[in-house]
Amino acid sequence: MTDLGRRTPEITVAGPAERGRVVDSLVAAFAADPVLTHLFPDPASYPRHAAAFFGHLFDKRVHRGTIWTIGRGASVAIWEPPVPPEPEPEPADPLAAQLPADALARVRAYDAAVHAALPAGPFWYLGVLGTHPDSAGRRWGHAVMRAGLTRAAADGLPAVLETSNPANVEVYRRAGWQVVREVAEPLPTWIMQQR
Repeated sequence: MTDLGRRTPEITVAGPAERGRVVDSLVAAFAADPVLTHLFPDPASYPRHAAAFFGHLFDKRVHRGTIWTIGRGASVAIWEPPVPPEPEPEPADPLAAQLPADALARVRAYDAAVHAALPAGPFWYLGVLGTHPDSAGRRWGHAVMRAGLTRAAADGLPAVLETSNPANVEVYRRAGWQVVREVAEPLPTWIMQQR
C-alpha cells in the first residue's frame, strides 16, 4: 500500500468521470487566488461561479488528454497543447449562461489581456495548476506539472504559464521557469516560460 504522505501516487490523465473531483479541488485551491478573487469577488457566489469557470476549462480540454491528476483530481494540471493549424470551431460560450454579465466581462477581459501577452509560435500552455488544500504540501502539483513539461520537451517546444500571485513567481522560478513578460492590467500578471 502506498503511503500518500511520502510517495507520489500515480499520475493519470483525467477523463469525464473525474470532472466533479477536479472542479471541487480547483475551487478550493483557488479560493484566495488573486485572479479568481478578481473574477468572482463575492465570497457568497464564488463557489458557484468558480465551479462554472473551472468546469468550462475542464470540458474544453478533457478530450485532448492533457489534464493530468493525482488522487483522481486532488492535484490537477490543465495543459493546452499547441494550437492546431485550423482551430476547432467554438460553440456558443457556455459561461454566458452560467455567469452574471459583470463576471463574464471580467473573465473575458482577463483572458484577452493574458492571451495578447503570450509569446508567438507554438508552445504548451499550463492554464491551471492546483491542489486541493487537504492534499497540499506533498509536491503533487510539481508532479502533475512535470507531466506536461515532459510532453512539451518531447515536442521540442517551450512551456508557458501565467500567474498573478506574486508568491508563485518564486515557486515557479525554483522549478525552472523564467519571467518573460509582465502584464499590468486588469491585474498584475507574470508570463513565465520554460524551455
